[in-house]
Amino acid sequence: MSKRVLITGITGQDGSYLAEFLLAQGYDVHGMVRRSSTEGFDRIRHIRSRITLHQADLLDQLSIVRLLDAIRPDEVYNLAAMSFVPTSWEQPLLTGEFTALGVTRMLEAIRQVDLGIRFYQASSSEMFGAVREEPQNENTRFWPRSPYGVAKVYGHWITVNYRESFGIFACSGILFNHESPRRGKEFVTRKVTDAVARIKLGLQDKLYLGNLDAMRDWGFAGDYVRAMWMMLQQEKPDDYVIATGEKHSVRELVETAFSYVGMDWRHHVEIDPKLIRPAEVCTLRGDAAKARRVLGWHPQVSFTQLVQMMVDADLEAVRREVADTAH
Repeated sequence: MSKRVLITGITGQDGSYLAEFLLAQGYDVHGMVRRSSTEGFDRIRHIRSRITLHQADLLDQLSIVRLLDAIRPDEVYNLAAMSFVPTSWEQPLLTGEFTALGVTRMLEAIRQVDLGIRFYQASSSEMFGAVREEPQNENTRFWPRSPYGVAKVYGHWITVNYRESFGIFACSGILFNHESPRRGKEFVTRKVTDAVARIKLGLQDKLYLGNLDAMRDWGFAGDYVRAMWMMLQQEKPDDYVIATGEKHSVRELVETAFSYVGMDWRHHVEIDPKLIRPAEVCTLRGDAAKARRVLGWHPQVSFTQLVQMMVDADLEAVRREVADTAH
């Protein structure tokens, strides 16, 4: 019998990579999607026929209970969230509903349906916020700097509480920034690589950015979903920081992307003060020593390889776009 898994947020970047990975491991993959008037299944189109999608909502407790009861999964990966930090300032209450209380609803449903279900919660390096020490590990104090970060801290601690109070096999992965060609264009990495492709192909001239000095620990999403799965295969549940241990500035990201296509970024990048966040998180760098030691996890894609992979994918996408409009 193949193991059955439920992924919330399956249509997102991480959900699509995780679904691919679990299919390769022989899992029966189920995804939870919200009812919406437009279907955003682009990232899972290539595996759509191999997975089963179900409608339910993190805001609706009963729909989650019914879904778990119908599927009876061995593992649940809770990746759904209101996941874009600037938007969490526009919609702080909705962010709390999804990103904080949504976790509780999922854990409560597991408690009602089957305490044996293994649960993964997507925690975030944004919980560290105004960091107290560097690099950040599992014991570093949280100091979130956005409604998103605050909601993630709630989701993290409620997971710990259900593990300790009810014996649920529940793990939190504190993932640092992880990117890929499937990243949404509102995120700075993809915003940069998409702009580089368009500038290279003569479709735009300028790229507007906020704080070029912000430092992040960027890894490849495909590497990070492997760590999620590894956590749920252990003998006992625990929380892990997943990171590369290297930090790079937005300026380095820009430089790497432009130089890859043989261009000087200084001719094309301009600073827009409107893009600087109300409470900026200036630097994040993770210490994944515990994940290396316990899980045997290592990132395989370097920062430069990641940026080049994303630029290549965007060049191809923009060329297709141009060809489509020409027809």
